[in-house]
Amino acid sequence: MATALTLRDHLGTIGARTGFVRNSYKITPGLYAIGQPSPEDPVIVTANYKLTFDAVRSSLATQNLWLLVVDTRGINVWCAAGKGTFSTEEVAYQVRKARLTEIVSHRKLILPQLAASGVAAIRLKDMTSFRAAFGPLRIADLPRYLSGSIDDFEQMRSITFTAKERLVLIPVEVCMMYKQLALSILFVVLISGIGPDIFSARMAISRTWQFILATGLAILAGAVITPLALPWLPGRQFWLKGLSVSIFAGLIFTSLSSSGVTATLALALWILAVGSYLAMNFTGSTPYTSLSGVEAEMRKGLPVQIGLAALALLLWLVAPFITQA
Repeated sequence: MATALTLRDHLGTIGARTGFVRNSYKITPGLYAIGQPSPEDPVIVTANYKLTFDAVRSSLATQNLWLLVVDTRGINVWCAAGKGTFSTEEVAYQVRKARLTEIVSHRKLILPQLAASGVAAIRLKDMTSFRAAFGPLRIADLPRYLSGSIDDFEQMRSITFTAKERLVLIPVEVCMMYKQLALSILFVVLISGIGPDIFSARMAISRTWQFILATGLAILAGAVITPLALPWLPGRQFWLKGLSVSIFAGLIFTSLSSSGVTATLALALWILAVGSYLAMNFTGSTPYTSLSGVEAEMRKGLPVQIGLAALALLLWLVAPFITQA
């Protein structure tokens, strides 16, 4: 199997990072050979999400080993383990399907550290006779792990969430909202022309541009600035962190807006609602919380966000009549 990534692979990575091919970016599960592996060489287990697969094979370019790819439905290791697709049963199934006992002489599988929540090592051994060893958390550490040159195993298993790691996630969060953004703009075009003259196309276009500017500021606040400034923002829950940044963005918009007081207030409230929601949506991309933690946060954040958005809509609708008066 080739370990050097092609132009097509790099383009696919861009598509996955921006969310455009994220749901279908996967490879066929099974056993792959890297280099010229022998029966004594190690077996690495990974997901069939192609972004993960490409990262693993390119990091092991100088190695001789077996790569067992399990069917995670094109989902990355951590999410798949949490959702049950990177499971004990799936790994055991791929071991049997590949007839691994006939290919390798040892009985050891090296699994990703982040798969530990989905794979029970004792059950896997009972089902396959293979012992599970959980390797490093980061793919970049795999070569040193295989060579036995890692000194700090605690650091190898520790999760980080640096500014660079947060920055990588931002394009996905921003690009995946294009459908909702398009529908929102269409809806605003339809309602923004409503006024004392029944409907004005000129007013609809003018007000829609104001809405687009406000929404852009909300996206910048909730999906870009909040993740980058995450450790320094007040509050533990993400919707509160996003709200604090969005308040600042709302004040900037208010100072720049040439609209009436009511319309400006409506869009400022919209910035608060959208910015807070987008920041809360970022929780699923972080190591800071769990599924139950996300649900708990949503129960607190969504009522506030819905209330702000509803009030913003009401003020936006009545603004032309108040201005006319």
